[in-house]
Amino acid sequence: MFSFEIIKQLQTHITSLRHQRTTIGFIPTMGALHAGHAALVQQAAHEGNQTVCSIFVNPTQFNDPRDLEKYPRTPHKDIALLAKVGCDVLFIPPVAEVYPENEVINRAFDFGHLDTVMEGAFRPGHFQGVAQVVSRLLDIVQPDILYMGQKDYQQTVIVKSMLQQLDSPVRLVRCPTLREADGLAMSSRNVRLTPDFRQKAPAVYQALLQAKTLADNGHSPSEIQQIALEKITNAGLKPEYFDLVDGETLLPIARFNDSKNIVACTAVWAGDVRLIDNIFLKGG
Repeated sequence: MFSFEIIKQLQTHITSLRHQRTTIGFIPTMGALHAGHAALVQQAAHEGNQTVCSIFVNPTQFNDPRDLEKYPRTPHKDIALLAKVGCDVLFIPPVAEVYPENEVINRAFDFGHLDTVMEGAFRPGHFQGVAQVVSRLLDIVQPDILYMGQKDYQQTVIVKSMLQQLDSPVRLVRCPTLREADGLAMSSRNVRLTPDFRQKAPAVYQALLQAKTLADNGHSPSEIQQIALEKITNAGLKPEYFDLVDGETLLPIARFNDSKNIVACTAVWAGDVRLIDNIFLKGG
């Protein structure tokens, strides 16, 4: 695996790959990698791409500085994992390389309501930060395909909109969420769960599965939402939202025949750790 911290060196290497007429599959990450990230790399490789993975803890997407400080950083472990799963190229730049002091890199995107609902309502400015860094990394890497996980479903919708606004040729591939044996969605934040909340956390996925069963049995979206919120609360967790939304517009649905694709999305506090998850109730 080749590893680069400097943009020019990375781009020189990628140019050499282009001469071999290979396609580039790109997986942007913030480190603290787990099997879910590994699966993205493996899918990109399986589809015949040279795999480029970035590790960059992006300061512009944290609206709470304390969350940025607490974010786990495990570079040595991350590098070993990527090498083990066959990553071809690692880009692990310092902040000053991605955001040089002498350059103004501040694209503004118009996401309409996409970045004001759900996560956007509780983390204002977050998705502008995500779009800014993803667009910057795409400029640097110039991949053919971008691989992202379904766990951050709203983020994938935002990035899809960003690609459309940039008229980008990059194709977005949304990969299934990987889960622990008890159903908890794999996340870099899981390592911060206390033993007590780690035992309670699978209730999030259980509520999503119950929502799917209730939807299949004809319950209304409002009924499902109420039942899910109660289930999560009764498990000793604190839900911020449990929304049933159109998979493209992210707007709440009132009836299941209102949309071809419907996603249940939730954010839950497990102590001082915030967990997000989702499941398709229809389509997908």
